[in-house]
Amino acid sequence: MTKQELMERITETMKIRYERAVSKVDVAAFLESFGDVATTELQAGREALLPGLGKLAVKQTQPRLGRNPKTGEALEIPGRRAPKFAASKLLKDALQ
Repeated sequence: MTKQELMERITETMKIRYERAVSKVDVAAFLESFGDVATTELQAGREALLPGLGKLAVKQTQPRLGRNPKTGEALEIPGRRAPKFAASKLLKDALQ
């Protein structure tokens, strides 16, 4: 699903489920704002909750030894902070 398709689906759902008209501009602004808030929370080491879907958190990976696939030479891959998504029970149950 593209961002444009997502915005259209949210607009339609708001009309049907909540009997409320929301413009695509407002939906786009919300999505951008949510992305900014989630990024800020993750940078601070906190979780970003997605109600009904799950949560985004930061996972610290450990440094490890890897290999260059072209030469076979060993190289060290540094540890890093990476985003991790954990699905909520509600979402897991909906997919069964």
